[in-house]
Amino acid sequence: MGTGEQANVEYLISEEKKGYPFSEAVRVGNMLYLSGQLGLKSRKLVPGGIVEETRQTMENIKTTLESYGSSIDHIIKATVMMADMSEWSVMNKVYVSFFSGSLPARSAFGTNGLARDARVEIEVIAVLK
Repeated sequence: MGTGEQANVEYLISEEKKGYPFSEAVRVGNMLYLSGQLGLKSRKLVPGGIVEETRQTMENIKTTLESYGSSIDHIIKATVMMADMSEWSVMNKVYVSFFSGSLPARSAFGTNGLARDARVEIEVIAVLK
């Protein structure tokens, strides 16, 4: 871009996510950046621990990507934050089951706590279809 030009940036939020202190997604050109997703359903954390939270988190990511013109198979980078890294292998089994082709680049790290006492939070970057 030359001096004075700005990328086409669009801040996106669904009706369901209005009121949160962040954009659900940001579209920049043909890229889609999703905010971190938790295993929430109807604004409540699903019961069942890391397995069910990871499954719901990935379902939420899938739904969000599809609503803004992308898909799971168009994810190029994922960042996984976990409350307890000892649950990594269990989380990973659920996570990889959502991909039918190549796996995106990924980072995973432990935290000293996540919002709403969640076990896992995942953010992704995807290319639009």
